[in-house]
Amino acid sequence: MKRVYKLEDLDCANCAAKMERAIQKIDGVRAASVAFMAQRLSVEAEDDRFEEIMDKVERACKRVEPDCRILR
Repeated sequence: MKRVYKLEDLDCANCAAKMERAIQKIDGVRAASVAFMAQRLSVEAEDDRFEEIMDKVERACKRVEPDCRILR
């Protein structure tokens, strides 16, 4: 399953790159990209574990950019 989310308060391109690398390391994530200029997150992951994976994605994002929110 692939979904695209709007990001809020992502402040720098470097943080976006760090978030993307952290998300790609999560078990079950097939592909992920963070577009700083568009303020968008694209995640492709296993269908049956998608919500569990997205919880891990949110935690990974908060570690890199505590103010950033994923609008789900």
